[in-house]
Amino acid sequence: MELLNTLYNLMGLVFVLGTIVSMGLSLTIAQITGPLRNGRFVIMALLANFVVPPILAFILIQIFSLDESLAVGLLLVSLAAGAPSLPKTAVFAKVDTAAATGLMVLLVVATIVIMPIALPLLLTGISVTFWDIASGLVYLILIPLAVSLFVRARYPEVAASALPHFTQASNLSLLILLVLMVVLNFSDVVGLLGSGGLLASLILVILTVVGGYLLGSLGKAGSWLQALGAGQRNIAAAMVVATMNFGNDEVVMVVVYSLIVMVVLIPLALELGKRAKTADAEEETDTATASA
Repeated sequence: MELLNTLYNLMGLVFVLGTIVSMGLSLTIAQITGPLRNGRFVIMALLANFVVPPILAFILIQIFSLDESLAVGLLLVSLAAGAPSLPKTAVFAKVDTAAATGLMVLLVVATIVIMPIALPLLLTGISVTFWDIASGLVYLILIPLAVSLFVRARYPEVAASALPHFTQASNLSLLILLVLMVVLNFSDVVGLLGSGGLLASLILVILTVVGGYLLGSLGKAGSWLQALGAGQRNIAAAMVVATMNFGNDEVVMVVVYSLIVMVVLIPLALELGKRAKTADAEEETDTATASA
């Protein structure tokens, strides 16, 4: 089991770095920051990720009368946004990957600022600093993205040759990661049966996706991109707080939530991608028919 845990951590690292670097090697700074110049896009993203999820989590905690440890775990994930996997699910869903990468960066920075302020107001006896949350996110997301963007800008041929290798590493590590998540966390999932924690987590994932979609539609700010961004949470940030301030039950809740996110969001993204591909094929057919 220790070997599997080591492999799981390694695959998680490979997936995050592979995904982030592949985005940086394939995009420009202008492409990534472009959507962030849209005030409506930014406002809807912040509402969908830092206002709606905590409110929904609080309501679900009351409805299911969750134990304190499970309630804490749910609140932690509700305040942690900017999942490193967002650009990958954007690829699957065939939505704007540049906007997805920009959204991820925005949410990571916002999480670093908001979590240390909001958590002590919501939970007693918690101690967390900006750097506690920022350190891992800066090293694993912001620095690799900045370096790969620099390589893309200065050495485009090197970026083009390296890109397929990082993409393959990201895809392969994701497959291994999904299998290991199920194997290693199956007993934890079973342990939450009957507690309300499992069902509350599933409902929160679904409702945050719906909330992101509605806000994105309302603000004309990328409905499905906002949905995917809000549905995925920054598990790394939540885990930092859980392991530093709480016990095993809170950590288990965060881990199980991450598994549910994967189970729900990846099939959704693949289905969106399938529909987008079908729509593109139909459009090409209509164009060819009109030209004839």
